[in-house]
Amino acid sequence: MGERSFQRVSSGSKDPTVKKLGIFGGTFNPPHLAHLLAAEGVRDQLKLDKVFFVPAAVPPHKQKENIVPAKHRLEMVRLAIEGNRYFDLSDIELHRKGPSYTIDTVREMKRSYPNDELYFIMGIDLLTEFDTWKEPGKILEECRLVAMNRPGFDLAVVDKDLLLRVELVNVPSVDISSTNIRRRVKSGRSIRYLVTQDVEEYIRRNSIYL
Repeated sequence: MGERSFQRVSSGSKDPTVKKLGIFGGTFNPPHLAHLLAAEGVRDQLKLDKVFFVPAAVPPHKQKENIVPAKHRLEMVRLAIEGNRYFDLSDIELHRKGPSYTIDTVREMKRSYPNDELYFIMGIDLLTEFDTWKEPGKILEECRLVAMNRPGFDLAVVDKDLLLRVELVNVPSVDISSTNIRRRVKSGRSIRYLVTQDVEEYIRRNSIYL
């Protein structure tokens, strides 16, 4: 599945001028508290200087899913991360045509921050399909891969050589999903404490997911 290495990822550069930047991509349809907890958990454990939330324009694996317009998802993420100085919002995938491939995003971020270290943050279950992504070997060359571990996940199902290239991080396990939130909104149920108050108000005000 591309180039392999048998050396575990180091903790990063010791040069104080080099920033450690996380890339946290997703549909964010809508962004919820589990997203925020996971991003903060990774940031705290890896001592990242910044985590960029990158809403996807057309996720390759979700092209048939009912996704609200990017302008709404972008604004909801902005509202969700407001107040955390370590979180930032990037709309780079929304300006590209076609599917949002990880390698394209990583390369674009690399051009914007050529002297810094990039950490691509993903759910650990995605490691099982990582070899089907566009140019997986190049992704590993351009950035550090961070997998958010979860209780009960069997690491044996992940390619052993890939695991050697990944930084595993344990994050709080919270059973919240965007799918469930959308269903609750549609059926008139409460989503309080599943999303931030600002995001909840934005969804109600704009009649999203009804």
